[in-house]
Amino acid sequence: MFTGIIEEIGIIKQKKRLSNHAIQMEIGANIVLEDVNLGDSISVNGICLTVTEFTEHGFSVDVMPETMKTTSLHTLKARSQVNLERAMAANSRFGGHFVTGHIDATGKIVKKEAKENAVYYWIQVPESLQAYFIKKGSVAIDGISLTVFGIEKNFIQLSLIPHTTRETTLGEKGLGDIVNIECDMLLKHVHHLMQIETQVERSALDKKLLLKNKF
Repeated sequence: MFTGIIEEIGIIKQKKRLSNHAIQMEIGANIVLEDVNLGDSISVNGICLTVTEFTEHGFSVDVMPETMKTTSLHTLKARSQVNLERAMAANSRFGGHFVTGHIDATGKIVKKEAKENAVYYWIQVPESLQAYFIKKGSVAIDGISLTVFGIEKNFIQLSLIPHTTRETTLGEKGLGDIVNIECDMLLKHVHHLMQIETQVERSALDKKLLLKNKF
């Protein structure tokens, strides 16, 4: 579990292909290595990955085919920058929102505009995720906890403060760039429960209708 508050920007040192769709990545870092152990979870651009090796200046992770298929990792190469965050500690402040590190889909930046001290982003999102966005609600973009300021069909609008543009990779991204999207887990759970409840109600109505008509 993560908070969406990025601790540092890491550098991809090496990508090694393990099979057709699986890779191993070596990532250069400093802060996230301060108390690292084998098997620890680290969010890499919002993706929860497991530390398989580490040194004083970097760590390695294995990436499964499913992760390669559903995230933006395939767009990264040596020297690419990535957002890094360690799993949240129970004794620290919780500054973002609940982020699992399980990516729902990828989106594309379609507009970027500076307004005074903010930078506005418009991100194209899959239609299947529309139910999980609400104004002033939370979303994780490349692992960054952000607030949704606007919603249109297949688009969400975000606003970044100067600190976020400086301290994360999103500030350097522009039109056409692909980002990882993780919707608010609380909204996903509520939506899922509502769907189940609706299905149960429909089943009850169908059964009542059948009994009424002597089936």
